[in-house]
Amino acid sequence: MAVSRALRRLLRIRDLQEEQSRLVLESALGELHRLENAMTATFERDRQGRSLVQASARTGDLPDRLAGLEETRAASRHAAALAPRVDAAGKEVQDLRQEFFLRRVERRQAETLIQETEAREAAESGRRSQQALDDWYGSRLRSNSGDRRADADPVPSRGAEFVCQANGSSGQTIERDSCVAGKS
Repeated sequence: MAVSRALRRLLRIRDLQEEQSRLVLESALGELHRLENAMTATFERDRQGRSLVQASARTGDLPDRLAGLEETRAASRHAAALAPRVDAAGKEVQDLRQEFFLRRVERRQAETLIQETEAREAAESGRRSQQALDDWYGSRLRSNSGDRRADADPVPSRGAEFVCQANGSSGQTIERDSCVAGKS
């Protein structure tokens, strides 16, 4: 049984879904980073405003003090507006990441299914091939059984195998043909 076109199509669909999910996740991550950078810039603006207020307190420059207070107030309003958006974007990224991992698992399951099917097919093909060879060799032996000569025995007797194994050095494998031919 070959891997069906439906399974290959399923794998392709799963792969496309995973890719689409990854792109959406990357987009959401980009948005989250943009919002976090805006929040960082807002904090920097607030810090600069407070610094301006402190500097104007030492110099007594009223316009700088008012500008610093206005910068601090604008930064806090901006931070208050950004905070819920950053939280929402963080939750969305978390949900999209979970969906991406789910899509990845689905794709890998489809890949595993195809690989297992291909492995079973390869094993079955190997078994069929071996069976054909065994049948061919068996039919060859049966057809040549009357034509055999005593000195060209294609199938060693059990005693010859024992002699070959006994004379072989420890753990060394000796090919059957060399044992049969030499009877050593």
